[in-house]
Amino acid sequence: MDGFRILEIQRSVYEDNGREADRLRGELKERGVFLLNLMSSPGAGKTTLLKATIERLKDEFAIGVLEADIDSDVDARAVRETGVRVVQLHTGGMCHLDAGMTRQGLDGLGLDGLDLAILENVGNLVCPAEFDTGAARNAMILSVPEGDDKPLKYPLMFSVCDAVLIGKTDVLPYFDFDMEAVRERVRRLNPCAAVMAVSARTGEGLDEWIGWLRREVRAFREG
Repeated sequence: MDGFRILEIQRSVYEDNGREADRLRGELKERGVFLLNLMSSPGAGKTTLLKATIERLKDEFAIGVLEADIDSDVDARAVRETGVRVVQLHTGGMCHLDAGMTRQGLDGLGLDGLDLAILENVGNLVCPAEFDTGAARNAMILSVPEGDDKPLKYPLMFSVCDAVLIGKTDVLPYFDFDMEAVRERVRRLNPCAAVMAVSARTGEGLDEWIGWLRREVRAFREG
């Protein structure tokens, strides 16, 4: 037994994704389950950061993970090593999840006893930003090797996120990456976003990120 299920996610039948997202958000609120939508480009380090996040929070919150990919179960296998509940979602070629598809994934995951559900969305800086999944908060990772111009090229992604993580800071000495330029570009697009520099490899910035997420989950559950 691999310890997780694989679901073939079908296109949502809902034409009004925003309405379905609001409905799902309300239902999750009633059940006290905080849903985080985590986005990034392929290879930006979502799964590695997710595993580090789980290790730091799994003794405080009951965590479940939705791993969305076009195919494969590589990420679900990696996350399963942390001991949390996980389900792999196959999107059948689609480059994002919408609210209806997220609902299918949550049904497969099972919400009983969960405090925090994390959706690792399909690696893409375009499509996932266009579809509200019903999450309580959106976060994204911009890794240093991708370059500091991404807020200029993909403004919607940075505009819809509550937290922007600048990842893989341990390789900063090897890349021409202007940290302050990125922060300023994000501020112009989204003044309310929390911008944090992190490295899952060295642990840099993880306390700030975990603190942010912990506060958001607790406020959600107490509110």
